Amino acid sequence: MAVHEHPHRSSGFRLPSFRSNRTASASVSDVSAGTGTHTARGYAFASLRLFTGFVFLWAFLDKTFGFGYSTPSGKGWIDDGSPTKGFLGSVAVGPMKSTFHSWAGDPWADWLFMLGLLGIGLALVAGVALRAAAVAGTMMMALMWLAEWPPAKHLSDGSVSMSTNPFVDSHLIYAAALIVLAAVAAGDTLGAGRLWARLPVVRDHSWLR
Repeated sequence: MAVHEHPHRSSGFRLPSFRSNRTASASVSDVSAGTGTHTARGYAFASLRLFTGFVFLWAFLDKTFGFGYSTPSGKGWIDDGSPTKGFLGSVAVGPMKSTFHSWAGDPWADWLFMLGLLGIGLALVAGVALRAAAVAGTMMMALMWLAEWPPAKHLSDGSVSMSTNPFVDSHLIYAAALIVLAAVAAGDTLGAGRLWARLPVVRDHSWLR
C-alpha cells in the first residue's frame, strides 16, 4: 500500500505504533491470503489426482473381476477373459490398425496393460511416484489415442467414425492431467508425496518422485 506524505502536515507529529500496527496487519493479511491460495490450489490438484487415480484403478478392477460396467459379468480377467482382445481387436481405423489386431489378446499385452492400470492408479491415489506414473500413463494414453484415431471421419469400412474432434479426446486430457499432477507435486496434499520424497532411493533418483 502506498503512503503519501502531505506537505501541510507537521513533521513533528508521529504515530509510530499506529503505522506499525497497520503495516503488521497488512503483512499478516497478505501471508494469510497467500497461504489460503496455496492451500486451495493444493486441494484442487489433490482432488484431480484422486479422481484420475480412481479412473485407472476402477478400470483395472472392472476388467479383472467383471463388475458389469465396461466388462460384463463372467468376462473378467480372472474368468480367463482378455482385457485387450475386445478393444484392440475392434480397432477399425488408423495407421496401427493391423498392429493392434496382432496384439489383441496376447498374454504379454494383457499383463502389461493391466499392470499399467494398477500401477498408475495406485501411484495417483497414494500420491507417490507421480513422474513415473505420468510417463507410463502418457504412453498408454498415446497408444489408446492411436487406436481410437480421432482424425478419421470414417472407418475403414466407410461407416461414420463418430469422432467429435480431429485431435483432442479424453485420452489426451488424461495424459495432460498426469503431466500436470507430476509437475506440481500433487501428492504432497492428501497423499504420501512428502514421505515418499524423503526415502533415500527417491532422493538419489529424482525420476522416482
